[in-house]
Amino acid sequence: MIRYQIGSRHPASHYFDVSISIEHPDPSGQALRLPNWIPGSYMIRDFARNLLDLRAADAAGNVVIEQIDKSNWRVAPCAGELTLSYRVYANDLSVRAAHLDHSHGYYNGSSVFLEVLGQSEQPCEVRIERPGGAGCADWRVATALRRKQAEPYEFGLYEALDYDDLIDHPVEMGCFTRVAFEACGVPHDIILSGRFDCDEARLADDLRTICEHHIRFFGEPAPMHYYQFQVLVVGEGYGGLEHRASTSLVARRDSLPKPGQPEIDDDYRDFLGLCSHEYFHTWNVKRIKPEVYRPYDLQSEVYTDLLWAFEGITSYYDDLALLRCGLIDAQSYLELFAQTLTRVQRGRGRLRQSAAESSFNTWTKFYKQDENAANAVVSYYAKGCLIAACIDLKLRALSAGAKSLDDVMRHLWQDYLRDGRGVERDGIQQVINKIAGADLGIFLDELIYGTGDLPLVELLADAGIGVVQRVAKNSQEKGGKAASGKLPAVDLGAGLKDGADGLEVLRVTEEGSLQTAGLSAGDVIIAIDGLKLNLAKLESCLLRASAGDVLTVHAFRRDELNQFDVTLQAAREDTFVLEVADAERARWSWLGL
Repeated sequence: MIRYQIGSRHPASHYFDVSISIEHPDPSGQALRLPNWIPGSYMIRDFARNLLDLRAADAAGNVVIEQIDKSNWRVAPCAGELTLSYRVYANDLSVRAAHLDHSHGYYNGSSVFLEVLGQSEQPCEVRIERPGGAGCADWRVATALRRKQAEPYEFGLYEALDYDDLIDHPVEMGCFTRVAFEACGVPHDIILSGRFDCDEARLADDLRTICEHHIRFFGEPAPMHYYQFQVLVVGEGYGGLEHRASTSLVARRDSLPKPGQPEIDDDYRDFLGLCSHEYFHTWNVKRIKPEVYRPYDLQSEVYTDLLWAFEGITSYYDDLALLRCGLIDAQSYLELFAQTLTRVQRGRGRLRQSAAESSFNTWTKFYKQDENAANAVVSYYAKGCLIAACIDLKLRALSAGAKSLDDVMRHLWQDYLRDGRGVERDGIQQVINKIAGADLGIFLDELIYGTGDLPLVELLADAGIGVVQRVAKNSQEKGGKAASGKLPAVDLGAGLKDGADGLEVLRVTEEGSLQTAGLSAGDVIIAIDGLKLNLAKLESCLLRASAGDVLTVHAFRRDELNQFDVTLQAAREDTFVLEVADAERARWSWLGL
């Protein structure tokens, strides 16, 4: 048994105090390490940079520790039980690491618990202690870890099967609100931390509907005996990270359902989609996963070109489940799907990078995006979602609606239950071919490894869905809805926002109006044709402009004032709207109307 203890003497300092007791350390010297990344978030994060004051001792006193590299240590040979102690600086308010202050505490085990090498398969205990200070007297604990000597939601002793299990159950502590429900007989908790106003009964009912759908989609029983949604409610923020029996979420206050709110507005719809996405991961990536992730190597990058499937297929089903559950209608779903299509088509990166390449290079490109990202990379989430739709529509068309991507996912799940193996590089394609009863190799290769536009217009037409392609109304429009009013004939080819000193250029489209004239991301536009404009006034002016018109733009680059002559280009038709063209065909072929 490896015994961990975590607490904090002074939470406002952002420090967790951690200790480890190793009853039988390696007699040649005990090796220890901390992960460099966390599963589900594919970027080297160097969690060890936050580890301080590492000490080791045995019954005779202090023991020498040698640091091998940035995240590995070795303790000198010692007699009997070895105890280590250290502190972890926790001030990352996200779902990926750890955060601690006077209001709450949160951690992922991968950022706070050293792994005892050679004993990683041993059972673990972790004593979660109440942080010091009067302000923590009413704090409670929320985690999917199994209780050993602790009352429900209280500090005390918890246990894990091994180190991998220990770091896959995040912990939230503080004065949170708990909302409970059951889905297919499995207890679920929603843990809400932060300040919010929420219709808790409505939230529980809607999440129950989603969870029961996913469980029944793959087949009962569910793969976990208990599940927890940990939701940190903030003013601005969005994100989620999946775990084997829980998910950590960051959500805006406005995204929660308000008391007396009858409809599902756009904000709440987005939150339900996020919950649906992370819950679907309970099957797709936490259990069904690439073979190279079995087991995870958390010290260095692990490359796979399959993330388009594990994130993209999950992104396809997250909103589709809301439709199938009856939480949103077909019009709402088509709006969401059209927004994804719009997002992909607006990026020039889709013509440079395939979904497989995006997956493979996630470590250095997708998770490290800069101002040129839209020109250089494509999201394996968004394009993967569109690829999943193409596969689904193709299978339905080939089988007159008898087969679909649903059958592929259930087949993968049954394969996992049968032998527990991971998915090889071509494993998903093999299953698709098996379900199709035909070799779809060329079709799949073009979707996954190609950089051409996807055949969605044709496939959607076969499913009774029409595609309208038009220019954007303004820079904030996400697509998905029919246009109202006049549309601009020109496009600056840039992302702008109002700043204190002028219009800030966030990004420029390759070969667009601004880039062709010489402007770039980071410039601050202070005048156009001699006038100071905000974003709203600029877009109003563009409604009156024509392709070929020339604007005189004054902008600061760093502290230098520059003048640019911008020739306006015709607006691109990169905004999409989907509509039901043939209700009967859409009913049996895709949407189930």
